[in-house]
Amino acid sequence: MVAMLQAPDESIRVDELLPPRRSLRVAVVTETYPPEVNGVAATVWQVVEGLRRQGHALQLIRPRQDGADAASREPGFAELLMRGLPIPRYPALRMGLPARRALVRHWALHRPDVVHVVTEGPLGWSALQAARQLRLPVVSDFRTNFHAYSRHYGVGWLRLPVMAYLRKFHNQCACTMVPTEDLRRELQAAGFQGLRVVARGVDAQHFDPARRSPALRATWGAGPDTLVALCVGRLAPEKNLGLLLDAVAAMQAIHPPLRLVLVGDGPERTRLQQRCPQALFAGTQRGPALAAHYASADVFLFPSLTETFGNVVPEAMASGLAVLAYDHAAAGQLLRHGANGLLAPPGDEAAFRDLARQLAADPARVRALGRQARLTAERLDWGRIVEAVEAEYADAIVAADGRVPSIQPPPAQAVASRT
Repeated sequence: MVAMLQAPDESIRVDELLPPRRSLRVAVVTETYPPEVNGVAATVWQVVEGLRRQGHALQLIRPRQDGADAASREPGFAELLMRGLPIPRYPALRMGLPARRALVRHWALHRPDVVHVVTEGPLGWSALQAARQLRLPVVSDFRTNFHAYSRHYGVGWLRLPVMAYLRKFHNQCACTMVPTEDLRRELQAAGFQGLRVVARGVDAQHFDPARRSPALRATWGAGPDTLVALCVGRLAPEKNLGLLLDAVAAMQAIHPPLRLVLVGDGPERTRLQQRCPQALFAGTQRGPALAAHYASADVFLFPSLTETFGNVVPEAMASGLAVLAYDHAAAGQLLRHGANGLLAPPGDEAAFRDLARQLAADPARVRALGRQARLTAERLDWGRIVEAVEAEYADAIVAADGRVPSIQPPPAQAVASRT
């Protein structure tokens, strides 16, 4: 704690009396990272950058994304690029290949204090086994409902084997970080151990209503009073996009000029275009262009029930949109029905469509919900999320060998003067 001390003859810098902040050597293993576009990649980038700002030394271990991909080398930050293969149906994403021996050799020479395994693919499994061989503490994330996706791809019979694999994977870690209390309870009931709730943040300076663009709206055929409904994410079966189109049709029955904009790409794009040719398919957007697409819409429709969190929800909230979603994952955690968004009971498609009609009928309510959503998002600071991750690292190190790392927020500069 920073305290004000008085000395008889001189001022004392109190931060000089505090124990020195200990920087950790952290190995982060992930099979997706920017410029790949998905929620996991975006979240991992935020955590990595936050840890770097806190002064930790980072090893980032990931698959090489293409032939031109080069490992970054900076003071306190080094990438190790591994072999990978394109993921079926998602050629822009890659899956890491097994690499246990290479990781054992690397960590024997560059031993981290803690290994953070983000994804559970072949590279993640190799990292877990290599870390255990070297007696390194390991923490993990549960970020993707692979077991829930299986039924959307005609392999529902894989659900139980996949869940068994995930349980075996995560129960070998010191802890598994999950984004919501609901997910923690679900996984605990399925036999997962060491679960810790670590929420996610949003960059409310990047996703900002100020980025609204009348010129962009004009390209969508939307005037100042035209409602624009937006959905951002993979165009894939597990996203429940059939309900999205049903909800938009219900809204257009009340507000015929309404426009639908879909940002993202995926295997369902052709089918969706055939079913709703009047929709605007904006493809993959990044950086300021993505932020402008969010801010230039009015309503965010999110009918998915397969998310572990759903980063797009706080991004839409930060952009000042009225969000309609199921009471699930990020929406269930961040939205208060009728106050800063609208929530339908999970799986109740009739309720989802009815709430969509209510938004189409009441533009003033759309604006009010968007303002309140923005206020909520402004409190979702990534700095606090990174501090929670640091705390899990410290606990894992203590559990592994009894060391007590002194991980504290950088002390405030305090000077006590004579009076």
